[in-house]
Amino acid sequence: MSNIDKIEELQNILKDDQSNFQARRQLAVLLLDSGFPEEALQHFLYLAKIFPSDSGIFYNLGIVYEKLKNYDKAEYFYEKAIEAAPEEIDAYYNLGLVYTEQQEFDKAIGCFEKVLRTDTDDSNSYFNLGICYLKKGDNVNALLNFQKTIELNDDDIYAHFYIGNILKDAGDYDGATEKFNKVLELSPEYSWAYYNLAVIDYENGDFDAAILKLNRTLELNPKDIDAYAIYAKLLAKSGDLSKAAQVIQTAITNCGDNGDLYYIQAQIAKMNEDMNLYSDAMGKTLANHQTLSVNPKLVKLEYDKFLAKNPQ
Repeated sequence: MSNIDKIEELQNILKDDQSNFQARRQLAVLLLDSGFPEEALQHFLYLAKIFPSDSGIFYNLGIVYEKLKNYDKAEYFYEKAIEAAPEEIDAYYNLGLVYTEQQEFDKAIGCFEKVLRTDTDDSNSYFNLGICYLKKGDNVNALLNFQKTIELNDDDIYAHFYIGNILKDAGDYDGATEKFNKVLELSPEYSWAYYNLAVIDYENGDFDAAILKLNRTLELNPKDIDAYAIYAKLLAKSGDLSKAAQVIQTAITNCGDNGDLYYIQAQIAKMNEDMNLYSDAMGKTLANHQTLSVNPKLVKLEYDKFLAKNPQ
């Protein structure tokens, strides 16, 4: 019997007997597992009134609200589940995920550490501790927890990826390269691993290798703004301004309006002495300042100087 058929069967049972709480619980769980959290919510709320001390119902309400991205209510019901059954660690783990979404990283760390006091081999908790420390800017503890993750689960591509990023930012390009290659061994179409390997090649001055990896990045993810940006800069730096202009125009076509892309286009146009395109791109850069990494005041100052010399 398919899930849909089972859902219909349980709904028919409840039509005949609203007080069949076992059928209602089964229906709520099945709706949640089948991707219908809003429908499941009504049944779990009904059951919570009937069974006000049932930790399982509170736990599932936490899951529902988490799926609906209502993190305040998810937090409330996970805490209710913990209050009702403090020995059950699943609610602590999910509460940690909610705190992470709310950027309450110290609280999240406390939850994951609670899980690990009960299950010392839970690689997922170590991974999420790594995420929390990374977001707090504590790369040392982030690295330690990501390394613990892969000691327990060497197939965790994301842990390898984050270790690679930490090592790359620290200037350990050999270590980072090893990690990104491990990611590609586990997931050959992981575009961000190719991108980061391209960045390392670029920093090492190996432009040909960087171009190969950037082409692969964009083949897998044609909307990767960062890949287009470094690709265009690389081409411009190597003197291929025509190809650089083509790449940045492709980026704008594929990714839409973006301040950084327009600013790069403007700089390439200036190098090409195409002042009409430069002016147009600078105007669009300022119009999209919310996606601009360069200080908009500096861009405006540059553009104002150009306009003063080249009145329209």
